[in-house]
Amino acid sequence: MASRFSVSYWLDATGEKEARARALDIAVEQTVEIPREIVPRGYVEDEILGRLENLKSADAERGGFLAEISYSEDDVGGDFLQLLNIVFGNSSIKTGTRVESLQLSDGLRKLCPGPRFGAAGLRARTEVNSGPLIMSAIKPVGLSTSELADLTHRFALGGTHLIKDDHGLVDQPTSPYPERLKACVEAVAEANASTGFQCAYVPNITGPASQIFERAFLAKEAGAGAVMLAPSLVGFDVSRTLAADPGFCLPIISHPTFAGANVITPTTGFSHRFYFGTLQRLMGVDAVVFPNFGGRFGFSREECLSILHGCTEDLGELKPIFPAPGGGMTFERIADMQQVYGNHVIYLIGGALLRESDLASACRALRARIADLSLPAN
Repeated sequence: MASRFSVSYWLDATGEKEARARALDIAVEQTVEIPREIVPRGYVEDEILGRLENLKSADAERGGFLAEISYSEDDVGGDFLQLLNIVFGNSSIKTGTRVESLQLSDGLRKLCPGPRFGAAGLRARTEVNSGPLIMSAIKPVGLSTSELADLTHRFALGGTHLIKDDHGLVDQPTSPYPERLKACVEAVAEANASTGFQCAYVPNITGPASQIFERAFLAKEAGAGAVMLAPSLVGFDVSRTLAADPGFCLPIISHPTFAGANVITPTTGFSHRFYFGTLQRLMGVDAVVFPNFGGRFGFSREECLSILHGCTEDLGELKPIFPAPGGGMTFERIADMQQVYGNHVIYLIGGALLRESDLASACRALRARIADLSLPAN
């Protein structure tokens, strides 16, 4: 018998009888996808069919029920996308059903070795041993390569640890990818030579499927410090494949564009903890960008805390990763955020810095502010 893993689902049901019926329907839908009464006896029924392991009421405030359903590793067959298909394939089309968490088996840990670097690896590459990291973005789309490289240079002079492309920067005529990559890597190197910092440029490699890996390896050869991609646009297996490639040795940062429908409704999709935490680590991501509470998006403090938990909870050999909250970040928010995230965070601050006339000085002031608020290292 193969080992089993389990998924916890939240179900919008008014009573235990309804919840049990819905949970048993998921167990069938996610595996054999035929009427329960004609499931073949023996191996298919005993091994392949999902099993309802536990059913309990959710908390009183939320209502509904939590159902734990286990699946055989044989359902997955060593295929990462089939794993996701088992977790929430056809059932994702149904209302009142949400994935809350995933409990890994030993076989899944081998299938998904996780991040190559994780938070500790990013610290080593940026030489920031404790406290939060700072990341910003060069933008807007429409600026020339030289203008974007100048922004990159000034961010690096100010000590911004990670300087990423805006997620809208791809291969536009105003700043073609190879040209921007070369100019921004050189801009960071020049700034680092004068400051002694280890700032890194992070190009966006999101693009057509035929070009993503070419852009990734171009970034590696050019001397980029990491790469960024949008899994909800390019596909969930791209970062896992890159992270596992022995010839590609750069950290991967995940951007949330196109992902909102997966999490923003509380009765469908995925929990914030699973989508921005567990799933990103399974994909081999080293840091995940998501909307911060109190910004221009609607994530709550509790949802952001759950993401922090998903990024750091013990998943065996899957390394913890950095949460990178952004979206409306301001200097005034830092103290509040420090109370929530502690030192295990990358602050993504864009517009609040870009509006400053002396960008490098503003970045240095931000570093000092964060250093003053950082908690003592454990």
